[in-house]
Amino acid sequence: MQRGSRAVMVMSFWASAAAAQDPRQAALASLDANYQRYTQVAKQIWDWAEVGYQETRSSALLQEQLRAAGFQIEAGVAGMPTAFVASYGQGKPVIAILAEFDALPGITQDAVPVRQVIQSKDAGHACGHHLFGTGSTAAAIAVKDWLVKSEKTGTVRLYGSPAEEGGAGKVYLVRAGLFKDVDVALHWHAGAANDASPGSSLANKSAKFRFHGVSAHAAGAPERGRSALDGVEAMNHMVNMLREHVPDVTRIHYVITSGGSAPNVVPDFAEVFYYTRHPDPAEVARIFDRVVRAAEGAAMGTGTTVDYEVIHGIYALLPNEALARVMDKNLRQVGGVTYTAEERAFGEKIRATFGDDAPSLSSAAEVQPFGPREAGGSTDVADVSWVVPTTGLRTATWVPGTAAHSWQAVAAGGTSIGMKGMLVAAKTLTLTAIDLFSDPKLIADAKAEYQRAVGPNFVYQSLVGDRAPPLDYRVKR
Repeated sequence: MQRGSRAVMVMSFWASAAAAQDPRQAALASLDANYQRYTQVAKQIWDWAEVGYQETRSSALLQEQLRAAGFQIEAGVAGMPTAFVASYGQGKPVIAILAEFDALPGITQDAVPVRQVIQSKDAGHACGHHLFGTGSTAAAIAVKDWLVKSEKTGTVRLYGSPAEEGGAGKVYLVRAGLFKDVDVALHWHAGAANDASPGSSLANKSAKFRFHGVSAHAAGAPERGRSALDGVEAMNHMVNMLREHVPDVTRIHYVITSGGSAPNVVPDFAEVFYYTRHPDPAEVARIFDRVVRAAEGAAMGTGTTVDYEVIHGIYALLPNEALARVMDKNLRQVGGVTYTAEERAFGEKIRATFGDDAPSLSSAAEVQPFGPREAGGSTDVADVSWVVPTTGLRTATWVPGTAAHSWQAVAAGGTSIGMKGMLVAAKTLTLTAIDLFSDPKLIADAKAEYQRAVGPNFVYQSLVGDRAPPLDYRVKR
């Protein structure tokens, strides 16, 4: 699979001449000119596939790009070694661009259109954060270049945000007050279509429940044992019964992260990791409390004890239609992703794994109609959206029909299909930031909508309370 397309590298004489006269076009031209460099950065982060709070090399590589472009870097912010803030410019407005770079554990895949695990790796970029971080970095640098050439006042700020996948890195950035002077925040995400519509997400609270029992020989002295795994299984059974008695839009997931080592040893330790989701953060808190009571009942019934550690808690995304319309306009100007013959052959093989109802490959070149979107997954961008007007977009970095957190997403994200979608996002973010710097009314309208949404008495309080960032939540016990 080729890593780039000559079409995105070559500019015509007339486009070059226009860019020389128009700083806005020059910003887009700089993204085209540096496409191969950003492709190499994204592919390197894809190769490393570092999980939450362990993204040392990925974070450093993005910082290196920004530092070389003249940004001032503050690293290790909010108690997170891999988090950083990169700033360029001075004064108002302050436009933030968010960047992520963590991978998902438990899924690996080579950049090929058939299932092919990479045996040497235990994580993969199944949510496209290698593209997210690199594309946002590219946009921030392009906006910086525009600020210089246009002689505009203002600040562009890139937030390096670790551990989006269950670690809630942005929650700690918000809690530390790092967005208090920001006027607007922009973000994007890898996806299977191009869409800048306003939409929400599911609030989410998670915890690791740790059961403690008494070990014994499972055959020779079973009466002396108290199985921590029994506690986990009893809890899971009760939570599964709970599903009948929660609101329809509730989502509860769990995975047993430790269940013992040998069948003939009664395990004295077991752990299960739970997510609880709902559009309303208050409802999430109520459901989570019921899950806690199930854990306590399970411990009582199995003669074990239990404690739990809240790992993350995030709000539901607060959409901002005024900002979304600006983003949508620019996405339509940039356009979607057009496949080469080689990319189409790759895409058809991926598409064959989805079934008969998969979208056509040509939809990657389209921009979806503008309109509200239903809540689906969860994101810590949501907490940012409750303290500053925020909007984002998705681009077709994956073959149409691809689900996030799948091997198909990892595969396409490591090819030119993913890189082209990243370029679409970088250009759209750049143009949107330029519009916001150029037209104060756009920011004023976004702020007015934000104030109407949160109300006059809203005070942000994170769902994680005062706990420190869970820097070891991906460390295997």
